Amino acid sequence: MRYALLIREDENVVTGPQERSRRLAGLAAFSRGLEERGALVDSEQLHPAETAATVRCWDGDIVTTSGPFAGTREQVTGFAVVDCKDLEEAIEMATRIPAAWYGAIEVRQVQET
Repeated sequence: MRYALLIREDENVVTGPQERSRRLAGLAAFSRGLEERGALVDSEQLHPAETAATVRCWDGDIVTTSGPFAGTREQVTGFAVVDCKDLEEAIEMATRIPAAWYGAIEVRQVQET
């Protein structure tokens, strides 16, 4: 089964070089681990939320607004799609993403069509 690991964090938090290095090292270890397991389907980092657009089509009207969907401190900053045997394995993989230390990882099963 494929799962999307949606990485959410506050893009506006400024970190020092030591913390940035720690996070990058953790992300590299996460990526290596997925590749070694053969579980990585895809992963990408996203541009900042300020470059996003939100589109709604309500009652025949198309409404486009600048920015992310929710007015929250956390934005989706990246994602990984992983191949796992079940939800528990996907959650275990999510715990290895550094953003889980200071943000959140939303784990959602991908619908097979």
